[in-house]
Amino acid sequence: MPNSKEPSPGTRSSAAELRAAQEPVESPGEAFRSEVLRRLAALRAQGLDRTAAIRALFPHTVLPESTYEDVVAAIVSGAHVLFFGPSGAGKTSLAKDLWDLYPKGAWVVEGCPVLDHPLSIVDPAVAERFPPCPICTRRFAPGGDASLFDPARVDPTKVPGQYIRLREGFGFARLQGSSEVFPDHLTGNINLRKLEEIGDPMSPLVLEPGKLLQANRGFLLVDEIGKLPLGTQNVLLQALQEGTVTPAKSRESFPGSFVAVGTSNLSDLDNINDPLSDRLTSLHVGYNERHADNRRIVALARGTEFRGWVPEILVDAGVRVIEAWRLRVGDDNPDIGEVGSNRTLLDVAARTDAIALLAGRSIPSSADLRAGLVHAMRGRLRARSGESFRQNEKRVTEFVDQYLAPSLKRSSGVYWCRYFREVLHESSSDAEALVGEGRRLKDDAAVIAEAATNLALFPRFRSFARYVGERERPGDEIAPFEAALSVFRLLEEHSLFSCGDEDDDDAPL
Repeated sequence: MPNSKEPSPGTRSSAAELRAAQEPVESPGEAFRSEVLRRLAALRAQGLDRTAAIRALFPHTVLPESTYEDVVAAIVSGAHVLFFGPSGAGKTSLAKDLWDLYPKGAWVVEGCPVLDHPLSIVDPAVAERFPPCPICTRRFAPGGDASLFDPARVDPTKVPGQYIRLREGFGFARLQGSSEVFPDHLTGNINLRKLEEIGDPMSPLVLEPGKLLQANRGFLLVDEIGKLPLGTQNVLLQALQEGTVTPAKSRESFPGSFVAVGTSNLSDLDNINDPLSDRLTSLHVGYNERHADNRRIVALARGTEFRGWVPEILVDAGVRVIEAWRLRVGDDNPDIGEVGSNRTLLDVAARTDAIALLAGRSIPSSADLRAGLVHAMRGRLRARSGESFRQNEKRVTEFVDQYLAPSLKRSSGVYWCRYFREVLHESSSDAEALVGEGRRLKDDAAVIAEAATNLALFPRFRSFARYVGERERPGDEIAPFEAALSVFRLLEEHSLFSCGDEDDDDAPL
């Protein structure tokens, strides 16, 4: 949703022209707030209500509505945020959605390594609020003497500005927390060898910006912030408190102002020092409790995670088994904490599809789903020792064997009941006729072949095949009739074509 008034990247202008145009100068937090409010207003103007508009800001994540409300409130208030919760709940995906939402356009001093705004060079009020970097200070000071720099005396026509799109390394930086991330990874340093070679301290080539300087005027994402060493956390704290960063081997500080978003698993929260934690608004990102939301997570990934077709009943049942695991097994044990993650949700259908293909079947069965579940869940176990892994593997297998059958029954019941009510309009006679046709077809190759050439045969089942094809879109390689037969077999195996309260999607097993 770009702003129609936004200049094209690469557009050049002087500080004098920008000042004449009354170009606003905002902090990263203010720019983010303005962009969020602008997008919300545009979405509301399209007819979306408040909740739907907020939800539309995050197209790649599926989380409870209250989580989105909390995130937007934090951003509009100008806060830095920390997403914490179980592994695989969507914390990093949410952080990436925030970066996608962040406004990318910015006027910068051409050639500045940390993207100073042109008006910070020529406007005393702007310079006081957003001090220019030492390199620009020398560059525009009389004789290159930083002590003589005075923004009121700089000729604004001589300050070249360029409009850019923020990108990795230039207004956006991502840091993966680990014990090996040292302070200079964040601060960067002055390369003394380059300084000696170039002989010009004003050259941007002498500065090797660290992550904090790369994020200046933009966005910093720190994954697993609690894994950073204490000294590295203190460097980040200084930037959040003061908006400045002092590179290694430098006597001068550079501007380091950005919106910071961190993520942390539950087990690392105690490793975040209190002063840094106080600078971050903590927001819990947990697993979705609503079955429909978990299905949406899988739906968003299908087509990118795997190319085959898995019947909806199997996909749905796989999701229910993972939901049952979340309800009955805690996520505080690091050895099994990822078994119920969203990543496992996405793995199940892909593994089921792969297992069927390796066995020479284009359409997976219930047995393939069982193998796919065990494979995906076992793959998320942490192997600390052979014995503990085998014990946890047994636990996973036993869990799948206990909860797969009721999950398939619930998923098949929901599927049949929706067809029975929405298409058959609860006509028992039509349902009986359909079931009769399906039972004649399902295991008789000769009858199936005859039906393929005689379109007058099995009219009710053909209607069911159209429904399956439109609902599931199995692709060009699988005919709707073949797909419908596979769905019918699942319904007969697990639903017995009866309706009770099975259509309550969100009821737990």
